Amino acid sequence: MKHKLFKIVSATTMSFLMSGAYAQSDGSPIPKVSDHWRFEVTPYLWAPGINSTLFFNDKYLNTVALSSSNVLGDLKSGGMISAEAHYGNWGIMGDLVSATLHQNQTISTTAPTAQGAVPAKFATSATLQQTILTGAATYTVISNKDAYFDGFVGVRSIAITATLGLVLDGTSLNASDSKSTSTVDPIIGFKGRYRLADSTWYIPLYADIGGGGGTTNMTWQGMIGVGKTFDKWIDVSLAYRALYYDMSNNGLLQKTTMKGPQLAASFNF
Repeated sequence: MKHKLFKIVSATTMSFLMSGAYAQSDGSPIPKVSDHWRFEVTPYLWAPGINSTLFFNDKYLNTVALSSSNVLGDLKSGGMISAEAHYGNWGIMGDLVSATLHQNQTISTTAPTAQGAVPAKFATSATLQQTILTGAATYTVISNKDAYFDGFVGVRSIAITATLGLVLDGTSLNASDSKSTSTVDPIIGFKGRYRLADSTWYIPLYADIGGGGGTTNMTWQGMIGVGKTFDKWIDVSLAYRALYYDMSNNGLLQKTTMKGPQLAASFNF
């Protein structure tokens, strides 16, 4: 169901983008800096592939390796939204990613019995709950008819709970354990967009880097894509986004990369 929904939304959005490419529009995709408040709210769908090593009960476990389609299939709940507010060159922004993923696997093996080794199956389950929140103060450093870019300083927090379960078919063996961690890290970066050939099409860009707070050695995030402004109220974009975390030895996430497509609609007012 989730796969079909994502395909329908993607196909509808791309059709909308292509049909709008030939529409007559004088609207510029570049925001205007003025002494008035302006706001932007962007709900989006990010379907990252996840590759991570978990440091769980003093052991390194390669338990998280999901493709973008796996993430959509294993997604149990979640919400993704970002928002900005600007007055003149100054502004604030926030971004929230909250998701719960659950994956089941069956492993064929053998189990010792009084009659010798017999075939057996282990059922394993992994649940990953994560909330990533980014907040920053921004300042417009480039603003002209073709480009708009903000520099920013802020923080990113991540809270993660991993639960691993093990069940041996046909026996009473049933074990599970969980571990949680959270960290808040300072970040710096830039974001903005570049207009394509005086049109309503643009390239959205985002990059940040940080670390050193909580249990994080380093974290970074990047995004690039293509978007279109349909009028002054709405933009639609399709981008590729990546987020990286490397925590210290006692952190739950070791060298974790989340990367994949992002479909977004921005409402401006």
